[in-house]
Amino acid sequence: MRGQVLGVDRHSGDGQIAGDDGRRYRFRPEDWSDRHQPAIGALVDFEAASDRALSIYRLPVPANDAIPLLADRPAPRKRRSKFIAALLALFLGALGAHRFYTDRTLSGVLVLALSCTVIGLLITVPWAWIDTARLLGLDHGEFDRRYN
Repeated sequence: MRGQVLGVDRHSGDGQIAGDDGRRYRFRPEDWSDRHQPAIGALVDFEAASDRALSIYRLPVPANDAIPLLADRPAPRKRRSKFIAALLALFLGALGAHRFYTDRTLSGVLVLALSCTVIGLLITVPWAWIDTARLLGLDHGEFDRRYN
């Protein structure tokens, strides 16, 4: 059976493999038959015996093959809400909360820095109101294209 190494304990050498059948198999250092040490994400071939992986060998992976590893899978994306962004802009916009929420971190830091002074607040409060109106004016498709 084929699988992928999920983890290895550095002290004991015990580890776990995710098999192609969707089950997890544990192994001990004596089950590892390959000359290379086990590594997280390594693709392996092994014999399954109940919940144990035996005779484990690392599979050669050519550099030009695109085999998706568990670690290479993209993290699930957050779905941002247009209305939450607008509420943040309305109530906490002078602190740049809506900018941080929509992953506009640099402009969020700029708004936050400007808000530290009275003159800066005179700039950021109207700016937040304009952003509230702009966010509410976007249709959902446009908001998703820009921020999701």
